[in-house]
Amino acid sequence: MTHRLFPPRCMLLTVLLALLNYGEGAHAQKKNAYVCKEPDPESLCTAANTCGSPSQPCLVDVKRNANAASATPGIPGAKGNKLFCVKVDTSVTWHSDTKHQGFVVDMGPTSPFDPPDDIVGGSDKSVTVRAKAPGCYRFSAGACLSGAIYGMCGNGTSELVIVK
Repeated sequence: MTHRLFPPRCMLLTVLLALLNYGEGAHAQKKNAYVCKEPDPESLCTAANTCGSPSQPCLVDVKRNANAASATPGIPGAKGNKLFCVKVDTSVTWHSDTKHQGFVVDMGPTSPFDPPDDIVGGSDKSVTVRAKAPGCYRFSAGACLSGAIYGMCGNGTSELVIVK
Protein backbone atom coordinates (compact mmCIF):
# COMPACT_ATOMS: atom_id res chain seq x y z
CA MET A 1 0.00 0.00 0.00
CA THR A 2 2.87 2.37 0.65
CA HIS A 3 4.05 1.84 -2.91
CA ARG A 4 0.77 3.22 -4.26
CA LEU A 5 0.98 6.37 -2.11
CA PHE A 6 4.59 7.16 -2.93
CA PRO A 7 4.04 8.80 -6.37
CA PRO A 8 1.22 11.12 -5.16
CA ARG A 9 3.22 12.11 -2.06
CA CYS A 10 6.30 12.70 -4.18
CA MET A 11 4.26 14.82 -6.60
CA LEU A 12 2.74 16.81 -3.71
CA LEU A 13 6.18 17.42 -2.22
CA THR A 14 7.52 18.55 -5.60
CA VAL A 15 4.62 20.99 -6.09
CA LEU A 16 5.08 22.42 -2.58
CA LEU A 17 8.82 22.93 -3.12
CA ALA A 18 8.17 24.59 -6.48
CA LEU A 19 5.66 26.98 -4.89
CA LEU A 20 8.09 27.84 -2.09
CA ASN A 21 10.88 28.54 -4.58
CA TYR A 22 8.55 30.67 -6.71
CA GLY A 23 7.53 32.68 -3.64
CA GLU A 24 11.15 33.24 -2.63
CA GLY A 25 12.05 34.28 -6.17
CA ALA A 26 9.21 36.78 -6.32
CA HIS A 27 10.24 38.16 -2.92
CA ALA A 28 13.87 38.46 -4.03
CA GLN A 29 12.81 40.42 -7.10
CA LYS A 30 10.88 42.92 -4.97
CA LYS A 31 13.77 43.21 -2.51
CA ASN A 32 16.30 43.94 -5.27
CA ALA A 33 14.19 46.42 -7.24
CA TYR A 34 16.07 49.59 -8.16
CA VAL A 35 14.42 52.99 -8.23
CA CYS A 36 16.27 53.82 -11.44
CA LYS A 37 14.46 50.94 -13.17
CA GLU A 38 11.07 52.47 -12.35
CA PRO A 39 9.28 54.14 -15.30
CA ASP A 40 9.27 57.58 -13.61
CA PRO A 41 11.82 57.73 -10.76
CA GLU A 42 11.41 61.52 -10.48
CA SER A 43 7.87 60.95 -9.17
CA LEU A 44 9.41 59.36 -6.06
CA CYS A 45 11.08 62.64 -5.07
CA THR A 46 9.30 64.45 -2.25
CA ALA A 47 10.18 67.23 0.19
CA ALA A 48 11.08 64.50 2.69
CA ASN A 49 13.81 62.96 0.50
CA THR A 50 15.08 66.02 -1.40
CA CYS A 51 18.38 67.41 -0.17
CA GLY A 52 19.50 71.01 -0.55
CA SER A 53 18.43 73.45 -3.25
CA PRO A 54 20.16 75.63 -5.84
CA SER A 55 20.71 78.19 -3.04
CA GLN A 56 21.59 75.73 -0.24
CA PRO A 57 24.08 72.83 -0.55
CA CYS A 58 23.24 69.21 0.09
CA LEU A 59 25.61 67.59 2.57
CA VAL A 60 26.19 63.84 2.21
CA ASP A 61 28.03 61.94 4.96
CA VAL A 62 30.00 58.95 3.67
CA LYS A 63 31.10 56.53 6.36
CA ARG A 64 31.98 52.97 7.05
CA ASN A 65 29.45 51.19 9.24
CA ALA A 66 29.57 47.70 10.77
CA ASN A 67 29.94 45.76 7.53
CA ALA A 68 29.71 48.20 4.62
CA ALA A 69 29.82 51.88 3.73
CA SER A 70 26.89 54.25 3.51
CA ALA A 71 26.06 57.62 2.02
CA THR A 72 23.54 59.57 4.10
CA PRO A 73 22.15 62.90 2.89
CA GLY A 74 21.65 65.76 5.34
CA ILE A 75 17.89 65.33 5.54
CA PRO A 76 16.13 64.87 8.89
CA GLY A 77 15.44 61.16 9.40
CA ALA A 78 17.49 60.08 6.35
CA LYS A 79 18.99 56.60 6.32
CA GLY A 80 22.18 55.49 4.64
CA ASN A 81 22.10 54.11 1.11
CA LYS A 82 18.47 55.06 0.54
CA LEU A 83 17.16 57.05 -2.42
CA PHE A 84 17.60 60.79 -2.20
CA CYS A 85 16.98 63.59 -4.66
CA VAL A 86 18.62 66.92 -5.51
CA LYS A 87 17.63 69.64 -7.95
CA VAL A 88 19.74 70.66 -10.92
CA ASP A 89 22.37 73.30 -9.99
CA THR A 90 22.48 72.17 -6.37
CA SER A 91 25.94 71.93 -4.84
CA VAL A 92 26.48 68.53 -3.24
CA THR A 93 29.20 68.35 -0.59
CA TRP A 94 30.47 64.85 0.14
CA HIS A 95 32.22 64.55 3.50
CA SER A 96 32.88 62.17 6.37
CA ASP A 97 32.05 62.98 9.98
CA THR A 98 34.13 59.99 11.13
CA LYS A 99 37.71 60.85 12.16
CA HIS A 100 40.59 59.35 10.17
CA GLN A 101 38.38 58.04 7.39
CA GLY A 102 38.66 58.33 3.62
CA PHE A 103 36.05 57.69 0.97
CA VAL A 104 35.47 57.28 -2.76
CA VAL A 105 32.14 57.84 -4.50
CA ASP A 106 31.88 56.37 -8.00
CA MET A 107 28.96 57.57 -10.10
CA GLY A 108 29.71 55.06 -12.85
CA PRO A 109 30.50 55.75 -16.49
CA THR A 110 28.36 58.90 -16.72
CA SER A 111 28.59 61.33 -13.82
CA PRO A 112 25.80 63.88 -13.42
CA PHE A 113 28.17 66.25 -11.60
CA ASP A 114 30.52 69.03 -12.55
CA PRO A 115 33.36 68.13 -12.34
CA PRO A 116 32.57 64.59 -13.56
CA ASP A 117 35.49 62.86 -11.81
CA ASP A 118 35.25 60.25 -9.07
CA ILE A 119 34.68 61.92 -5.71
CA VAL A 120 37.64 61.23 -3.41
CA GLY A 121 37.74 62.76 0.05
CA GLY A 122 37.85 62.09 3.74
CA SER A 123 37.30 63.43 7.23
CA ASP A 124 39.81 66.23 6.51
CA LYS A 125 38.76 66.82 2.89
CA SER A 126 35.19 67.52 1.79
CA VAL A 127 34.48 67.51 -1.94
CA THR A 128 31.84 69.75 -3.51
CA VAL A 129 30.35 69.07 -6.93
CA ARG A 130 27.39 70.65 -8.74
CA ALA A 131 24.43 68.57 -10.01
CA LYS A 132 24.12 69.21 -13.74
CA ALA A 133 22.43 66.32 -15.55
CA PRO A 134 18.85 65.39 -14.62
CA GLY A 135 18.14 61.69 -14.30
CA CYS A 136 18.41 58.69 -12.03
CA TYR A 137 21.87 57.46 -11.04
CA ARG A 138 23.05 54.44 -9.12
CA PHE A 139 26.37 55.00 -7.38
CA SER A 140 28.78 53.18 -5.12
CA ALA A 141 30.51 54.57 -2.05
CA GLY A 142 33.51 53.09 -0.33
CA ALA A 143 35.05 54.12 2.98
CA CYS A 144 38.18 53.05 4.87
CA LEU A 145 39.72 53.93 8.20
CA SER A 146 43.20 55.42 7.97
CA GLY A 147 45.83 52.67 7.91
CA ALA A 148 43.16 50.09 7.04
CA ILE A 149 44.09 46.51 6.49
CA TYR A 150 42.02 43.83 4.77
CA GLY A 151 38.45 43.86 6.08
CA MET A 152 38.57 47.42 7.48
CA CYS A 153 37.06 49.00 4.36
CA GLY A 154 33.47 48.78 3.26
CA ASN A 155 31.38 49.73 0.29
CA GLY A 156 27.72 50.16 -0.50
CA THR A 157 25.40 51.35 -3.25
CA SER A 158 22.67 53.92 -3.37
CA GLU A 159 20.55 55.85 -5.83
CA LEU A 160 20.27 59.54 -6.54
CA VAL A 161 17.67 61.32 -8.64
CA ILE A 162 18.51 64.74 -10.03
CA VAL A 163 15.35 66.65 -10.92
CA LYS A 164 14.89 69.76 -13.05
